[in-house]
Amino acid sequence: MVGATGQDEVGAHAADIKTWDTAYEWKAITLLTLAFGLVGLDRWILAPLGPFMKADLGLTDQDLGNLAGVLGVAWGISAMVVGNLSDRLGRRKVLVPAVVIFSILSALSGLATSLIGLVLIRIVMGVAEGPVASTGVAVAVEASHPKRRGLTNGIFQCSFALFGLAIAPIVATQLLRFTDWRHIFMIVGIPGLIVAALMWMVIREPVTIAPADGVKATRAPLKSLFKHRNVGLGMVTLLCAMAGVFVISAMMPLYLIGNLKLDPQQMGLVFSAVGFGGFLGQLGMPALSDKLGRKTVVMLCFALAAVFLYAFQQTGANPTLLFGLLFCACLFNFGALAVIAGPVAAEAAPVGLIASVAGMVIGVGEIFGGGVAPSIAGFIAVNYGLQHTLTFAFGALLVGLLLSFTLLETAPAKAGHAVSGIDKLEEELGGVAKG
Repeated sequence: MVGATGQDEVGAHAADIKTWDTAYEWKAITLLTLAFGLVGLDRWILAPLGPFMKADLGLTDQDLGNLAGVLGVAWGISAMVVGNLSDRLGRRKVLVPAVVIFSILSALSGLATSLIGLVLIRIVMGVAEGPVASTGVAVAVEASHPKRRGLTNGIFQCSFALFGLAIAPIVATQLLRFTDWRHIFMIVGIPGLIVAALMWMVIREPVTIAPADGVKATRAPLKSLFKHRNVGLGMVTLLCAMAGVFVISAMMPLYLIGNLKLDPQQMGLVFSAVGFGGFLGQLGMPALSDKLGRKTVVMLCFALAAVFLYAFQQTGANPTLLFGLLFCACLFNFGALAVIAGPVAAEAAPVGLIASVAGMVIGVGEIFGGGVAPSIAGFIAVNYGLQHTLTFAFGALLVGLLLSFTLLETAPAKAGHAVSGIDKLEEELGGVAKG
């Protein structure tokens, strides 16, 4: 894949790969983790504040579902378009402006005085957040030793659930004792600016974007994007995983307060199970897939997520039991999401197109699973009752389980040879030493 004119580059990068810069690997993963955690915080602080924004802005349950939906659609489109852009222009030129913009837009959400204003802010915010997901997967894969690819992707992705769906509902509902929802939005937008500055100083460009001595390594043509079977399958399975995650996340506060009659503090604690469970799922399941295989773990996650969500639906106003069941359902639901959006997508990518493939898989999943599904759930809540929104999420998980049987296995420990663009490039550059 790298021509004869690039032999000097191959030799230089082969030496780098054999020694492996572990220090850079963990610096990059730490910054990606913080950035994606702030994406989760800025995105999902809306859910626990939603019941308290309704009276102030005159919102309905449908409006709150739509707010989650428009951000998801904007996120998905942006992930697809800008993911390919980062393969061509570079990672930092995409990541840093994206983090700055979504941080500012999060703060501006606290200044909204109408539904239309809030919708416009959330759309632009979604445009900025999408590239953090697709480009972040590419940076994580490029920085990571192949034997740690699932682990590092899990660490990077798990912060989304930890910050956005575990910490945010507790912090938001407790801060409501002392201030209003507007000031809470403004507070959470500040840390992203610091993270953006650090990313500009630390994140490196991949070989195909910033080659040594000005010699450009070969990038696969864009038409090869769908050559691997898991690209198309990744899109539809991720759609199902995201439908489960985002319907649960968007509608759960309304369900707990409206149907089960929990008080705001009980709601905040039960809802935090989404984040704590999701955090462990996104951290542990990709790492487990390094050993057991991507396909096996995805199938297991969909099946167990559906079982625990069904049990949650049958439970009354028992905060402790609700927390436990929701914790387990989200652990496995987020676990499926993390494996598909991270290593499955990356290992289906041709050389030089990791962010493009990740953007396509995440983008389609976001548009329909994170965008359309919450809006459908809002319609179901208004016309048929909040409890049936969880039935909709349960159905999505079952469809995801059936589709996951058709995935191809790509984990290096299971496949036994280079099956992805990044693995083939590393083989060509001289192999990878033990991590």
